[in-house]
Amino acid sequence: SGKTSMRSIIFANYIARDTQRLGATIDVEHSHVKFLGNLVLNLWDCGGQEAFMENYLESQKDHIFSNVAVLIYVFDVVSKDSARDLEYFAGIKRAIVANSNSARVFCLVHKMDLVQEENRETTFLAKEAELRQAAEPLDITCFRTSIWDETLYKAWSAIVYSLIPNVNTLEHNLSSFAKITDADEVVLFERATFLVISSATQRAHHDIHRHEKISNIIKQFKLSCTKAVSSFQSMEVLNSNFTAFIDTFTSNTYVMVIMSDKSIQSAATRMNIAAARKHFERFIQESSCGMSSVL
Repeated sequence: SGKTSMRSIIFANYIARDTQRLGATIDVEHSHVKFLGNLVLNLWDCGGQEAFMENYLESQKDHIFSNVAVLIYVFDVVSKDSARDLEYFAGIKRAIVANSNSARVFCLVHKMDLVQEENRETTFLAKEAELRQAAEPLDITCFRTSIWDETLYKAWSAIVYSLIPNVNTLEHNLSSFAKITDADEVVLFERATFLVISSATQRAHHDIHRHEKISNIIKQFKLSCTKAVSSFQSMEVLNSNFTAFIDTFTSNTYVMVIMSDKSIQSAATRMNIAAARKHFERFIQESSCGMSSVL
């Protein structure tokens, strides 16, 4: 259904077309991903073939589904056997309720690019309603996803956001930074994955998907730099409406600062970013510790 492709794009620096050479997951692939320095995501990529699913729900149930912080269940939107998919989901739900009843559950309705564009909204809403009913009594969050656009980054940013300790305090600090610098917007990205960690907005913007689009664009640019035996450090983009600064921030993050006030010099904004680094470095290092299991 595309779980390994997702993981490879987000955490292993694959581009979408490179995932076509990935094979099917055999049984369970277990990996640790270091995120924000001290936060370790303990990823279990479970094969979706029938024999493996039955094994998870019988002999390995207590092992796989214990101490899970987040369950990510991926549904193929063009699956030929949606009834069986829901049956397996019901079994996984029971295992989560029995072994990790405080786990957050995210359902990704995947391969939405294979649905005609004019039908995507209604298709997703119908699937979401079906999944919510099947998930009861669990509360679930659903996202539509495709490896070919920014929806993948939107979903995974939300998932990782749910795991970050003290995220409200982080957002408060970003808001204070935005006010002090008179920035339209400040966005914090995780350094390795370029997923959005947090943001603060002072002036509304019409494009609600802009953060995920930027994640996707900059991640592709970083990969291009790597292939050219170079490294991405920072960039400044200027047009008639605003100036965007994207710069390394802490040891584990990048920051994007959007400025529309033409009276504020670029050098002043860069100095403000540099001055804030030490404070945010200390705060993020103190907050991001521990290990979370993501299934």
